[in-house]
Amino acid sequence: MTDQPDLRHGESRSVDHSSSVVVDLREYKQSKDPLPVTFHRRELDAILWIYGRMVGDGEWRDYAIDHLKDRAVFSVFKRSGEMPLFRIEKNPKLAAKQGAYSVINTNGTILKRGHELNQVLKVFDKALKLVDK
Repeated sequence: MTDQPDLRHGESRSVDHSSSVVVDLREYKQSKDPLPVTFHRRELDAILWIYGRMVGDGEWRDYAIDHLKDRAVFSVFKRSGEMPLFRIEKNPKLAAKQGAYSVINTNGTILKRGHELNQVLKVFDKALKLVDK
């Protein structure tokens, strides 16, 4: 599918060769910005399983996924226009130290951090409630 009109029988499209440039693929890969950090499929499955359970309980209603240069963030919201209730972050630079995965609340407090996502997500097995002052 293109945004150009269909050709009639026997017509051909003219090709503009003036803007064609040959680029060495190795040079291109080395010069471009590093790929952002992402969640893998199994990680997303575990997170979305928790998300589905919390939506069913009426605790969460919306989510956002951000893939940044240094970390991936899964944010959950009660309402989409608010600050996130919780952020589930994956920061590979911390993998050798405290662990790549963490759960952070609205105030920025790290509720749990670890090397394995399933262990970190166990923080949601307890009934966490947002407390307003």
